[in-house]
Amino acid sequence: MQMKESGMIEEQLGMDGEAHEKPETTYEAVRRLGSSNAVVVFSLSGCCMCHVMKQLLFGLGVGPTIVELDKEKYGSEMQSVLYQLAGGQHSVPAVFVGGKFLGGIETLMSCHINGTLVPLLKAAGALWL
Repeated sequence: MQMKESGMIEEQLGMDGEAHEKPETTYEAVRRLGSSNAVVVFSLSGCCMCHVMKQLLFGLGVGPTIVELDKEKYGSEMQSVLYQLAGGQHSVPAVFVGGKFLGGIETLMSCHINGTLVPLLKAAGALWL
């Protein structure tokens, strides 16, 4: 399974050097990135729980888009947005499925254990099994 990384956060934030009517807020950029593919994982490259999340998804046959926040210019701002979306819980890893914020590793593992993750991934178009 091949991993896709974002690498173009400046463009996603509307800060690509071109004139825009209104630059996106970081919140809007996170939402747009989260809905850009069937599964999007916001991660930190050295985080063991981020690694666990990615390996679980890869093991199920999902090829998520990975946004490594520590390698992005606006990563810390994005991490703050994810912290708010998570209700003050851990901000990473964070996963969007089908354009909707699912949550962190606890939510993903809970969905996997109770059997709701695979149907959710199928509905989002991330699995064709």
